[in-house]
Amino acid sequence: MATNGISSPLTQQQLIDEYFMEHRTKVLDIAAFMDRLDRAGIRDGEDDFRYVAFRETLRELSSPEPGRVERVQMILSDKTTEPLAELDRKAAYGASIRTANENGKEGAQ
Repeated sequence: MATNGISSPLTQQQLIDEYFMEHRTKVLDIAAFMDRLDRAGIRDGEDDFRYVAFRETLRELSSPEPGRVERVQMILSDKTTEPLAELDRKAAYGASIRTANENGKEGAQ
């Protein structure tokens, strides 16, 4: 059921027929990543802000409520509006340490 009044021109069955294998592969990649983390000899990343955000997105994906993509995007987005005094890193983190800290989820950098 579309929440914004716009529906897909394809049926659910057509979407499954077209995209299932592609998304099956992505889910297997995620499962493999999580298994590698579980097998790590030193478990020092459980509280890393990126992994915290990652686990939060997985919970959101299991939600039966529509609008998952927006909620996941917000979990992985930096919600601060004030510019940094200086760049703190040349590459993106893929999740916001400031947002995780604001939620009381301090983690390794």
